[in-house]
Amino acid sequence: MAAREARFGTTVTVTEDGLADYLDRKPVIALPGVGPATARTLCSYGLDSAGRVAAAPLGTLQRILGARAGLELCARAHGIDPTPVTPDALSRALSAHRAFYRDELVFCFAGAAPLLSLTEELGARLRAEEQVCASLLLFVRYADRSTTVRSRALPEPTAHTRALTAAAYGLHEALGLQRARVTGARAARRGPAARRRGGPPAQPGPRGRQGAPPGGGGRPRAAPLRRRSGGAGDAGGLRGPCR
Repeated sequence: MAAREARFGTTVTVTEDGLADYLDRKPVIALPGVGPATARTLCSYGLDSAGRVAAAPLGTLQRILGARAGLELCARAHGIDPTPVTPDALSRALSAHRAFYRDELVFCFAGAAPLLSLTEELGARLRAEEQVCASLLLFVRYADRSTTVRSRALPEPTAHTRALTAAAYGLHEALGLQRARVTGARAARRGPAARRRGGPPAQPGPRGRQGAPPGGGGRPRAAPLRRRSGGAGDAGGLRGPCR
């Protein structure tokens, strides 16, 4: 719960002594495992906050929600969550964000710099962890502080900066913005990168072949020729890339 409240780049810490005060003022829907339907049911009984749920008898909660659900809700309202925690578990998403400390408007034609910076950081971090992502999310904030989030599935899982940048540019252009502030990008649906035999993690392009343009347009660049030692039937010692 504290992690969801933390702003990007900050940490919210709840001490053991302050746990009761922290939970007491939270709406009941903020508790893990409580969805809109359960929250409406609890609110109809006047249990609209975590503090009131914690003060309610266990038998009352079990009569409202059932034996198991009532027991789990009672425990979580008291700050006890039995969900197992895996240390150093890989996050399902990798995020990069930029904080703006002044009210500056980033016009659409000047938006390339923050987009490129964000996708370069995401690509570098994915490759460092030998991971690829299958989708990209773009966070845009307007002058009135409202936020828009857009996502796009990538043609194939990748950690290639050019592919991530092309997807980010496409999302930004699709919004048709004239004045907006690009605040962050997130690489979602992560997974391990495929490894070449005896080599570093593969970094496929958006179409999975050499020389393909990131945006899907234009002509692909010719693959470089490779020289090998001369021999019979070797015309000049040049050949195309190995298939």
